Amino acid sequence: MDGKSIIIDYRYGDGRYERLPTLAAELIRLKVDILVVVGAVAAHAAKNATSVIPIVIGNAADPVGTGLVVSLARPGGNITGLSDFNIGVVTKRLELLKELVPTASRVAVLLNPSNPTHSPQVKELHAAAPTLGVTILRVEAEGANDIDGAFTVLRNERPGALIVLGDLILGTHRARIAELAVKNRLPAIWAVREDVAAGALMSYGTNFPHLYRRAAVYVDKILKGAKPADLPIEQPTKFDLVINLKTAKTLGLKIRRRSCCGRIR
Repeated sequence: MDGKSIIIDYRYGDGRYERLPTLAAELIRLKVDILVVVGAVAAHAAKNATSVIPIVIGNAADPVGTGLVVSLARPGGNITGLSDFNIGVVTKRLELLKELVPTASRVAVLLNPSNPTHSPQVKELHAAAPTLGVTILRVEAEGANDIDGAFTVLRNERPGALIVLGDLILGTHRARIAELAVKNRLPAIWAVREDVAAGALMSYGTNFPHLYRRAAVYVDKILKGAKPADLPIEQPTKFDLVINLKTAKTLGLKIRRRSCCGRIR
């Protein structure tokens, strides 16, 4: 229990990736026993700050591909935790979007170039695009000041649909992005259900509360003596498809679901 059997010190980047190295250094100066981080960028900031203190990743899209760990089965070093498998499911988002908007021949991808997991996800989308009969348009936004400019590009390019990649900074501004997507009548799919609650059309991705409960299990094991290097990184087993029917109606889309498999059409 916080304050009795364990003390938790929180630090929050407030949607600013440049703050994360400083925040990681602050926690290390407190001589914490474990660092728990959310997202690949925060994980890299923690890794760069210490090679001694155990680090538990609450979620990261591609721990191996972005250089956080050597392998999922044997991560090595002082890092372990969970992958949110965003790279593995990003093509599924494209499939769902194409199924919902079959006339879309160009699909835009809104990403944060500062997020190391986004370029690999775009690469996956480009690989899957020919099979689905679409081309991919890359649009970037690193912060609030870039969002209006990104939608100016989208208005000029006129894609048929939009994928918003999972990202703490883009997530901070999810309500504004969702509002602009609806205003521009652009069907969009996101990574997490919180985006849909903010007005986005739909999301497909990892069940993050489940991931974070599993992260607590890792913390418990390490506090009891386990070494991060010996704890395999888990991949998620629960994925959520969430649709905002109000937004769908506003966009003039009809949603139906096959009861056997949960796919939309």
